[in-house]
Order: sequence, then C-alpha cells, then structure tokens
Amino acid sequence: MELVKKVIVPTSTTFTLTLPKEMIGKEIEVVASEVKAPRILSELEKQQRMEAIEAIFKDSRVDLRNFKFDRDEANNYGD
Repeated sequence: MELVKKVIVPTSTTFTLTLPKEMIGKEIEVVASEVKAPRILSELEKQQRMEAIEAIFKDSRVDLRNFKFDRDEANNYGD
C-alpha cells in the first residue's frame, strides 16, 4: 500500500494532486484538513501554569527530606 501525503498552503480554491501510477484504477481517499501546530507557551505562561498546578496539589504534598527507610521495621510482620 502506497501512501501519498502532502502539506500545502493553498493560494486558490483548487489544487491538482499528481498520483503515482500504482494508484490508477484503485479506490483512494483524499482528505483535506487544516494543520494546527501546537502553540509555544511563553515563559510567563509556563510559570503561571506551574503555579496553578502547585496550587491544586499543595495540600497533597509531603515533605520526605528527613525520611529514613527502616528495612527491619518494614519487614517486622510479627509485631
């Protein structure tokens, strides 16, 4: 199966597409849609989004800087 993909910026309402000979006589599909590139965020927008995310999770955060894992305590099933 051969695929032909072409991104263009049309300058009129008509466009001619040249197909490979292998597609002659076969049923094909032609689809046209606007290509939307993702918008690049400014540094201010990134900072504002991070602040919003931090505000959402502020009550769920746990400070683990002083946490020490005790393997013996974790595996002491009898007590």
